[in-house]
Amino acid sequence: MADVRGRGDRRRDQLPDQPQGEGRAAVRLRYLTLTAVAFFSAFPLYYSVVVASRHNSALAEVPPPLLPGGNFFANVSRVFDTVPFGLALVNSVIVAGSISIAVMFFSTLAGFAFAKLRFRGRNAMLVITVATMMVPAQLGIIPLYMLMVKLEWTGTNYALIVPALVNAFGVFFMTQYLSRALPSELLEAGRVDGCTTWGLFWHVVLPTARPAASVLGMLTFMSAWNDYFWPLVVLNPDNPTVQVALSTLASGYVNDYVLGLAGTAIGTLPLVAVFALFGKQIIGGIMQGAVKG
Repeated sequence: MADVRGRGDRRRDQLPDQPQGEGRAAVRLRYLTLTAVAFFSAFPLYYSVVVASRHNSALAEVPPPLLPGGNFFANVSRVFDTVPFGLALVNSVIVAGSISIAVMFFSTLAGFAFAKLRFRGRNAMLVITVATMMVPAQLGIIPLYMLMVKLEWTGTNYALIVPALVNAFGVFFMTQYLSRALPSELLEAGRVDGCTTWGLFWHVVLPTARPAASVLGMLTFMSAWNDYFWPLVVLNPDNPTVQVALSTLASGYVNDYVLGLAGTAIGTLPLVAVFALFGKQIIGGIMQGAVKG
């Protein structure tokens, strides 16, 4: 034993010592890089607030102003006087929230079926579903608009919510996640205990799918909030979403950049609030799912 310990001590003595200076320099470089990335990512949002708090003449100043002015609330008031921006915010919250909840639920339900249930034509249906992702959305605008006219949903939020209740990306995303994160043995144990397929979905699949469903919900909310083309086609100026209202602000004979950036700053706040409220929960759920996997 003494001989073995002596050999181990000699090997440790022969290992080269890692210089602490280089390790500290690497850590500093890493934090410096992250700080630079965060700065350049947040600066456009900050500068839009700076311009939104000033007059249009600020855009021609050299050097450009870097501190907010005192006209932000006056410009925000002009935004609400120019377009029904309050109604646009409410519509966007309702539409994006409804679509996100529906996509999370139906995509998890379909992903569970494709990943763990055995039925005839499963692989073919999954391939067809994924293949629809390669079809440009613009090709379906005309028939979809004709359907909305027939249902008398034009100008209403139903025309935005119902066609987007589920999408191919969400189904594929949840299928891939559940096929790896959900053990088949756990489902078999639930069936032995007398649990039905619907009961397995509620009590086993949903808790397991929570990390991936949270990420999918965040991506879906951002996509629905930023959607512009279909709301512009199917809605009217009296009942807009945020993106349609912003396009109205920028459609004047003379571009009022301060007015547009003030509306953009207000329209970005809900997304920032969603990230601030649910960002830690989503990251925590992802890490929890990774540890369990």
